[in-house]
Amino acid sequence: MSDKQPGFDTLQIHAGARPDPATGARQVPIYQSTAFVFRDADHAAALFNLQELGYIYSRLTNPTVAALQERMATLEGGAGAVCCSSGHAAQIMALFPLMGPGLNIVSSNRLYGGTVTQFSQTIKRFGWSAKFVDTEDLAAVEAAIDDNTRAIFCESIANPGGYITDLDALAAIADRNGIPLIVDNTTATPYLCRPIEHGATLVVHSLTKYLTGNGTVTGGCIIDSGKFNWSNGKFPSFSEPEPAYHGLKFHETFGHLAFTFHSIAIGLRDLGMTMNPQGAHYTLLGIETLSLRMERHCANAVKVAEWLENDPRVAYVTYAGLPSSPYHDRMARICPKGASALFTFSLKAGYEACVKLIDSVNLFSHVANLGDTRSLIIHSASTTHRQLTETQQIAAGAAPDVVRLSIGLEDPEDIIADLDQALAKATA
Repeated sequence: MSDKQPGFDTLQIHAGARPDPATGARQVPIYQSTAFVFRDADHAAALFNLQELGYIYSRLTNPTVAALQERMATLEGGAGAVCCSSGHAAQIMALFPLMGPGLNIVSSNRLYGGTVTQFSQTIKRFGWSAKFVDTEDLAAVEAAIDDNTRAIFCESIANPGGYITDLDALAAIADRNGIPLIVDNTTATPYLCRPIEHGATLVVHSLTKYLTGNGTVTGGCIIDSGKFNWSNGKFPSFSEPEPAYHGLKFHETFGHLAFTFHSIAIGLRDLGMTMNPQGAHYTLLGIETLSLRMERHCANAVKVAEWLENDPRVAYVTYAGLPSSPYHDRMARICPKGASALFTFSLKAGYEACVKLIDSVNLFSHVANLGDTRSLIIHSASTTHRQLTETQQIAAGAAPDVVRLSIGLEDPEDIIADLDQALAKATA
């Protein structure tokens, strides 16, 4: 048996998947069970005391979900992973053990609109706050950090603009300040970018997008690098005695898996943001073809972006895969296999033309999603980013004259033909 680490294509099929010991089933079964039988009273006590690994109740742990967690941790190069009900749930669960009343995060202002709303409005109800900065301005990032800052948050490839973030630079700032860098890697996927290799502490995903890949599942995941020192005095959830477990200290007890165990034993236990086993099964199936799909997504996106960039009706295209993009050189370092298939373009004719374009497409689906096998289109300013001010929309890459595309796996000539006819109607 070779000692060589299996390649990505092998791991996306085999990681976390073993023949079922009871039946020999080769594909991971859907363990559609609420609870699991204990061997005896001592076994039950050991599980509840976190002294033994096993399955108790599917709000906490489930064999199908556990297989997906192992696969995600393996593909991202992390120590452990926790799956949950959605990408938004993953963000709250990532912050939950780090935060407390009066504490804050420093966040990129180039984010999915729902995340901006979650961070600018919803987390205030917990007594948390977020400071939004342009992560291209590293001095501004550093200046925004204070004694109450507990994390830096960004997206590897920002939604909707497709901007690629300098993860190494942000990780260096986070390290200097003793706080974790949390990276949303949804748009890139671990095939195109592995943020932990660039210094990220935690990686979050909306499994709803490219990882499942077919628009059937809502799910989220947090991957823990296992490399952060949670006992540096800023994170009592990990370093101080936990009353619910008789004074157990998570970092002292579980070491590099402290975040993972805490997120299951307390995060899922009390927040209940559980992923269902059928959704985990669909996502496992989707991940088996991730690399093949991402290669085609990227190839199609390059062709469509090049065509749009040369169209006189278009003001600009934000795709980092274009040589004209200011992020093109960074792509080779952060996302060497491609810039994914999400980007925006601006219409010279403005807002009304964008709306008419949306209403004129045939092949594209007008939906609030991305990462599907199908090509998708949306006008972010009037939908996903409509809660934001125009200034916030522009900062996020969702200005009123901008349309977001998620390029699918169809024949690229058909994608271009649909955009061409829709642009003709929109600008007539």
